Amino acid sequence: KKFNSGTGWPSFYDGLPGVEVKGGGLAALVGLAGEELVCRTCEGHLGDRFNDGILWNTPTGLRYCIDGYALQFRPSAAGDSVS
Repeated sequence: KKFNSGTGWPSFYDGLPGVEVKGGGLAALVGLAGEELVCRTCEGHLGDRFNDGILWNTPTGLRYCIDGYALQFRPSAAGDSVS
């Protein structure tokens, strides 16, 4: 689900558990066609969802851009690297 978008933000092409999509948000304020992603429990800002995934040939056509401070990075059991 994670892919390297080259944007500097961790990017995913599908939704994440516990994350809800809200309309508007920071992306809309700065003129981008995005929707805010918030925590389902506390409604804290987690990032934004954009419909530009086609630029990276994602299967959903979406890019979930998650702010790095909202994630915990752990190596996979197989020892794969995180891109």
